[in-house]
Amino acid sequence: METVCADELDASVVISSALVVAGWGYFLYQGVIDPFGGINSLWPLFGIANQLLAAVALVVATTVLLKMGRLKWIWVTLLPMVWLISITMTASWQKIFSMNARIGFLSGANALAAQLAAGKVPAAKIVEIQRTIFNLRLDAVVTAVLAVMIFGAGV
Repeated sequence: METVCADELDASVVISSALVVAGWGYFLYQGVIDPFGGINSLWPLFGIANQLLAAVALVVATTVLLKMGRLKWIWVTLLPMVWLISITMTASWQKIFSMNARIGFLSGANALAAQLAAGKVPAAKIVEIQRTIFNLRLDAVVTAVLAVMIFGAGV
């Protein structure tokens, strides 16, 4: 069995931590400069990330109860886990695919793209609208990735 050198482990931890912090930093920065208010894109992402953490905690607790043979008490973590995962997956689906442009990331991006294509956007706002379209589509991808992670934690 090959052991990992402490220097290699430390470098990988630092690099992966820097990537995660840079990713969330990007979302925070975009939220600050978002012309429509960053809370519209940041809040759902933080919410689903929080639910991911809760789902992982409930899956771990359920696994511990299973390994300990405490099947009598498994409902204490299993029921909240099922409820949490079903609610989070429903909300994720709605945030990605809702036809209401105020709710769905993709429909919001498509509505703005349609306005842009129809020439309804003033020239001074074109760059902002293009950035917003990109951010809404990116938010949809991040939400989908986090939803898949939640589903993976629960299964």
